[in-house]
Amino acid sequence: MSAHAASHPEPLQEPLKTLLGGTTAKVMADQLGLHTVGDLLHHYPRKYTERGELTRLSDLPLEEHVTVVAQVADARVHKFNHGRGQRLEVTLTDGSGRLQLVFFGKAVWGAQQKLLPGRRGMFAGKVGVFNRKLQLAHPDYMLLDEDTDSEDLARFQLLPLYPACAKLQSWKIAQAVQMVLSTLEATGWRGLIDPLPEAIRAERGLITLPEALDKVHKPRTKADIGDARQRLKWDEAFVLQVALARRRAKESALPAAPRRPVEGGLLDAFDAKLPFTLTEGQRQVSGEIFADLATEHPMHRLLQGEVGSGKTLVALRAMLATVDAGGQAAMLAPTEVLAQQHHRSVTEMMGELAEGGMLGGSEQGTKVVLLTGSMGAAARRQALLDLVTGEAGIVIGTHALIEDKVQFHDLGLVVVDEQHRFGVEQRDALRSKGKQPPHLLVMTATPIPRTVAMTVFGDLETSVLDQLPAGRSPISTHVVPAKDKPHFLARTWERLREEAEGGHQAYVVCPRIGDEEEPARAKKSPEDEEEKRPPLAVLDIAEQLTAGPLSGLRVEPLHGRMQPEAKDEVMRRFAAGEVDVLVATTVIEVGVNVPNATGMVIMDADRFGVSQLHQLRGRVGRGSAAGLCLLVTEMPEASPARSRLEAVAGTLDGFELSRIDLEQRREGDVLGQAQSGVRSSLRMLAVIEDEDVIAEARDEATALVAADPELTGHPELRTALDALLDEEREEYLDKG
Repeated sequence: MSAHAASHPEPLQEPLKTLLGGTTAKVMADQLGLHTVGDLLHHYPRKYTERGELTRLSDLPLEEHVTVVAQVADARVHKFNHGRGQRLEVTLTDGSGRLQLVFFGKAVWGAQQKLLPGRRGMFAGKVGVFNRKLQLAHPDYMLLDEDTDSEDLARFQLLPLYPACAKLQSWKIAQAVQMVLSTLEATGWRGLIDPLPEAIRAERGLITLPEALDKVHKPRTKADIGDARQRLKWDEAFVLQVALARRRAKESALPAAPRRPVEGGLLDAFDAKLPFTLTEGQRQVSGEIFADLATEHPMHRLLQGEVGSGKTLVALRAMLATVDAGGQAAMLAPTEVLAQQHHRSVTEMMGELAEGGMLGGSEQGTKVVLLTGSMGAAARRQALLDLVTGEAGIVIGTHALIEDKVQFHDLGLVVVDEQHRFGVEQRDALRSKGKQPPHLLVMTATPIPRTVAMTVFGDLETSVLDQLPAGRSPISTHVVPAKDKPHFLARTWERLREEAEGGHQAYVVCPRIGDEEEPARAKKSPEDEEEKRPPLAVLDIAEQLTAGPLSGLRVEPLHGRMQPEAKDEVMRRFAAGEVDVLVATTVIEVGVNVPNATGMVIMDADRFGVSQLHQLRGRVGRGSAAGLCLLVTEMPEASPARSRLEAVAGTLDGFELSRIDLEQRREGDVLGQAQSGVRSSLRMLAVIEDEDVIAEARDEATALVAADPELTGHPELRTALDALLDEEREEYLDKG
């Protein structure tokens, strides 16, 4: 949580332009989103480089703007265009690798005078490749020995390197930070508001806020950095956990109608006809949900489970218990394909119990209706009527359920599938349709490490289903290095043909649909010409497979831009076994259940995240036959992308993979678009590494809110909270 959120207009809320001047402040606002003194002081260095120590050039990311500290090894001028043009090529070294700088035209003379072999400097630019070598074209640079500009920084033993951009280099940000810090130190940090209660700070041995901000930007030793980071992490974790604790307290005070299962009702009838016994995990989680449903306050529970662990079954039992108790249950799915899939599987599981009020239906049954945006007018009218009269006990739908026209007789339970795809307004709109706030069950098949659950879903109680039901088959996963070993790719298609000939079906997943505008290709040097890659898009791959390695098999495309009826028709035919190979985008990522599908090939697998690959592979091996998942990539063996794929191939444990995923991704994307509020307020806290801080902050926050719900004894904390919640419009607290 940014401590600028913790202050009055003085001093961290001061606009940057009053201290830095309009031009610099404008670039900071436009390019980096920094508007106040607090924003700038919470724009922390991404790393520090020691004098004499150099950055690792071998790890530079392509196409990104970087700042490196390195030494000039060599500088040469080359003439071209019959001597009329010249370019300067400078080679930097750091012991781990080499990086080329290139200057053309007028810039050559100035750079040639300064960039002499042996000189050290900071160099900033966008990393490109030319002739297979990493290169920065026309980089900005600042020499660290004799350059007069660098006097401010020359005193530092540990040079801070900041997240920067083309218009504002790291050293310019460092100079602005130094100026702001000197101004604040001169006033003795007058008026600074500290969100962390003194008792907690003292008990944990944390340094003060001014000390922390000073040490994070001007460390003299590595210990300074450690002390500063520990303090700033506590601020973020604590303010966030107080916000979540207050929300939990507020929610648990709301009234709700208790929904207790009735003996001999719909739930008992359903359980009696189940062809299998519930797993221990399913029984335990159902028990937790039923206990919540029986209380007079709304349930707020997150049900997370491995792909295929039976979450839908557990949710359906909760919905049936609600119907038994006289209420209605609504299940909200993120896409039409998924809503239709859920409707199909729920009605199949319930059999005649889903035909209440119909001829041949069960005495104890209820109507299960589907409501999506693309339904015909007559079907839609009937569904709306069934909901308002209470004829339908269960409705499954997309966000069409949220529209004003949809009225319920007595909404008792809302089940939200794949929560991270729903916005806060949508969730609240559905909840407002109950006579009293309905109970809420949120399901996700993306395993969430405990720390993330505490940080992002901290207002929900958590239940975990980590056992797979008996009869689920193991899935073997292998990486197919298409570039290094082309014969492996040929073998991949043979394997799919074998699955089809054995009476099974398969998926081929591609990152693109294929009829988009072609992305502008980067200019290539002639020696790279042979590297043109095959287009890995659904429409192209479907065509290539039909004409080539899978000719004779029934191959069909499926993607998000097809008409809903066409999509549903393809899915229905695939489920009925009338299609051998489905070539699809990630539209099949969640909820698609075809037990006869045993094979999956994921093209360009390196373009998908770890959790997403795990989700996708969960579509196979859902029956009694073993599943096979092949991850096709052109990435070289030593690359981070390849090691990510090897990790997915190495374990079927989704919780383990979600940890790997978070450790490998930048903290910026960890919490996903949906949790934008959390993301912008966590600048220092790393949700995986800082498990202890988050857990302790949660305990402290819960105790503090229980003792002082209105925070009357903690005005600074209130201010910090108001600023955070005002800034994020409470968005992330609602899992928007």
